[in-house]
Parts: sequence; structure tokens; C-alpha cells
Amino acid sequence: QVQLVESGGGLVQPGGSLRLSCAASGTISSINNIAWYRWYRQAPGKERELVAGISRDGSTNYADSVKGRFSIARDNAKNTAYLQMNSLKPEDTAVYYCNAHSFWGEDAWGQGTQVTVSS
Repeated sequence: QVQLVESGGGLVQPGGSLRLSCAASGTISSINNIAWYRWYRQAPGKERELVAGISRDGSTNYADSVKGRFSIARDNAKNTAYLQMNSLKPEDTAVYYCNAHSFWGEDAWGQGTQVTVSS
């Protein structure tokens, strides 16, 4: 089983940047079977939505609302995924969750990290 720990959230002004990290731990086989890292977010009163995803070979996808502003990356040697968020807007305010999806179809979730964009 994979455990995920997010970090890097906080309060930032509109137009600012933050980088979120998602560190994975667990057995060697479970780590090596992470097919996708995905970042989701959930704002108050809204459903959780997919923000970005990256496959093991580096293929990426993004929600339309963050294209051109956010960038997802992964370092397989460090068992870590990142979400670089630039040009942040108040509507990006949410709890951001990291998800690891295995080749076996299993999902692991982090505890979430709060991102607040406000002046």
C-alpha cells in the first residue's frame, strides 16, 4: 500500500506561485506500480475535480481551467510528484489532494493541503 504526504500549500496573493509536493512511501513493488500521479482539488461547497495528471512515462493532462498556468512533474527516483502553480487566481483556492493510481487499479490519497489565493 502506498502512503502519500502533500506539502507546499499556503496563502498567496493573486498572480503568485506555489509548488506542491507529494511524497510517496511504501513497499518497493507498490511504489514501482504507480502508473499515474494526479492532483485533485476541492473548493468549499464544490465537488472534487481533477487538476492534472502525469503517467509513469511522463505523459500529462490538465484541466482546461489550469492549462498554461500549472505544470505537473514527477521524479521517480525520489518517489515524488509536484504541481507548480503560477499566475494563481482566487478561484484556485481549494484543498489540493494528491492521488496515486496503480497499474492494478488501486488508488491512494494524501491528506490534502490548503491553497488560499487572496489579497
